Amino acid sequence: MAKRTITQIFATLLYNPYISELSSGRISREVTKNVCVPGLNCYSCPAAAGACPLGSLQSFFSGAVPKFPAYVLGTLLLFGLLCGRAICGWACPFGFIQELLHKLPGPKLKKSGLTHKLSTLKYLWAVIFVLILPFAFYFMTGIGVPAFCKFICLAGTLEGAIPLLSTNPMLRTAAGWLTVWKFSILAVFLILMVIAYRPFCRWMCPLGAFYGLMNKYSAAGIAVDSSSCVHCGKCAAVCKMDTKIAGDRECISCGSCVSECPTQAIRFKKLSIKNDKPSET
Repeated sequence: MAKRTITQIFATLLYNPYISELSSGRISREVTKNVCVPGLNCYSCPAAAGACPLGSLQSFFSGAVPKFPAYVLGTLLLFGLLCGRAICGWACPFGFIQELLHKLPGPKLKKSGLTHKLSTLKYLWAVIFVLILPFAFYFMTGIGVPAFCKFICLAGTLEGAIPLLSTNPMLRTAAGWLTVWKFSILAVFLILMVIAYRPFCRWMCPLGAFYGLMNKYSAAGIAVDSSSCVHCGKCAAVCKMDTKIAGDRECISCGSCVSECPTQAIRFKKLSIKNDKPSET
């Protein structure tokens, strides 16, 4: 079993140690829920031990009195500067779920110019649903709304809504159009996950969008020695994400390109090396 797969399994279990609580029909209130985990993992999952940084960020923008999310922004910046989007490739449970589903037999959609254009949409969703809509609801109604979590987030539906609704009759009674909407989106993307590699990560995830912006500056992840790179395109060809070159904003540092580089210009960053020359994104 590959090291990355082992790390993904470990991260999933570390984020969700309370497996026995999946049938409890309630959200755990452990003190560790005050701490953000690096990857996308829903706070509402009964098995979860920590909080999702994206959900935590939106919670500060919600309610009658929006607050400045100093702690969450600091945590996100720390994770981003340490690992960049390597978090997506190595320590995100929802990304791991997508990879497992993509291994199922079925037609596969290869990346193309279209999928690369679609990958820019996650930045749009981040601006609209994480920043604009929470404050728009606040000014219209006096109550801020965690728009991405409420209307879009597939991790919340799969990890939180399904276990809770399947085991809590009161919640099923309260379910309405919003539940139908989110389950419909989930159904579409579950099919897409079989066909396309990590479609939610590539096209929708605001957390991945933020970490991608940190790839160039992160201490860990993929680096390209520009003096050795011959721009042959082999790294982009072997990559299942919408990268143009290893280490750019779409790179999740899976490492599949390292052995493909004919000039050995690609490597994992090492904190002890001071002369890394990462490629421009």
